[in-house]
Amino acid sequence: MKEKSLKEAVLRLVQDSVAVKERFFRENVETLITLVHCIVDTFRGGNKILIFGNGGSAADAQHIAAEFVNRFLFDRPPLPAIALTTDSSVVTSIGNDADFSLIFARQIEAIGRKADIAWGITTSGQSPNVLAGFRQAKEQGMVTIAFTGKDGGAALQLADYGFNVNAMSTPRIQETHITAGHIICELVERELFPRGDGSEAKI
Repeated sequence: MKEKSLKEAVLRLVQDSVAVKERFFRENVETLITLVHCIVDTFRGGNKILIFGNGGSAADAQHIAAEFVNRFLFDRPPLPAIALTTDSSVVTSIGNDADFSLIFARQIEAIGRKADIAWGITTSGQSPNVLAGFRQAKEQGMVTIAFTGKDGGAALQLADYGFNVNAMSTPRIQETHITAGHIICELVERELFPRGDGSEAKI
């Protein structure tokens, strides 16, 4: 590929990414704000978030959990969020002894509690282990959040809060998911710690 063609490709890909994000946020801004209030209430109530997905979505789950537990924009008390993708012994034992489709459901059964949040990320909306996680969470009275792509799949129908990136490109879907995740983290942090130093925490 010639230098000019590479530059054109970069700009085209960026434009595509921006267009997908703009459409997503126009379509979901009101629900996103409602979700922020839900997460704030969850933390204030002493509950936690369990986040899960596969591949790049597993990385997003870990990324978002880290932002809550440690910090996003400023130092403040930690917030309880767990990525269900990080314990290799748990994940592989469930996958080996039971079935890979149960790697999230089994963990949710073990550590999920009523009024906790189960946040599943699946670009197809059809990942069997994410769907099983949602079903288990609903049995336990948890709130469910789905980040999906394409047509949303079954995950979108199972979730209390569904956010679908209406695109076919997995990279564009994932880019939008992490942007939405960052926005949620920032707004939740602002709501819980309005002065920005943690001294007015309302949890």
